[in-house]
Amino acid sequence: MARLRIGYIPEHFSTPIAFAHKHFGLDADLIPFPTGTGALAGALNNPDPKKGIQVAVGLTEGFIADLGKSKSAGEKAAYGLVGTYVESPLCWAISTGAKREDVNDVSELKGKKVGVSRIGSGSYVMSFVLGDQRGWLESPGKEPFPVVPIGDFAALRKSVGEDRSSDFFMWEHFTTKHFWDNGELKRIGEIYTPWPSWMIVARDAQSQEVKTLLEKINQGVQYYRENKDEAVEYITTAMHYSKEDAHEWMKTVKFAEDVTGVSPKMVDSTAATLRKAGVLKDDAGGSEHMVTLKRKDSDQVANPADV
Repeated sequence: MARLRIGYIPEHFSTPIAFAHKHFGLDADLIPFPTGTGALAGALNNPDPKKGIQVAVGLTEGFIADLGKSKSAGEKAAYGLVGTYVESPLCWAISTGAKREDVNDVSELKGKKVGVSRIGSGSYVMSFVLGDQRGWLESPGKEPFPVVPIGDFAALRKSVGEDRSSDFFMWEHFTTKHFWDNGELKRIGEIYTPWPSWMIVARDAQSQEVKTLLEKINQGVQYYRENKDEAVEYITTAMHYSKEDAHEWMKTVKFAEDVTGVSPKMVDSTAATLRKAGVLKDDAGGSEHMVTLKRKDSDQVANPADV
């Protein structure tokens, strides 16, 4: 049997997965996707066993948006939501180039070009949520900003600086902070997801490989909690984070006590927000076709305020 291929975003949130692989024998190929959740969704939908993946860990809004769009298009979803990885919301930093004098505050962003990693990614979805919160959505489904697909985080930073192909972009706060500190970027605001931020998805929720994977990630999460010094060492050596930033991030993040399963109520609430923002259409459906493994306490967890 071919080894399980797991797609993940190589940021600090991946630390428990790295620990599951290193310390608890997670027998799988870990495939990094630096361009984010949109790329993960694309690989999940790719039937080629050498290019596709069977499991992914990524942002809630990216997966729900992709699954909803598949439903609207009359397509059968290739994967479903099987696990809740991070229960705390994600803080998306809104940034531009440090030397940009034309962009200084979120209130000035109407009509500005937003750089996104790719269409359907978390950075793309959150541009709709930002537009909705600011009252800039002219009609459902109409992009509130001119959208420029850029690529990975490095390309996004360049797009607001050297070549000015975009005016601003959104990325996770602590990943971005290093580049405010070194003078490459300027922070102009932030926006929080109104939902638990990270989910686990899989093509075959009932396979023994997926069940074992969820158990291993639980072990990795527990090890992370009990070995904070090793977590900080991993975060600061494998990625661009200072020890101070690693410690500050660890104060804000809440990994699930048990990652197994997803709350249908939370998915429906998130899908409703994405409909309001114009990301999803009315016929996108909800948890009934997105969740393939329900959480035991599924009626109790609806949004980050509940956890």
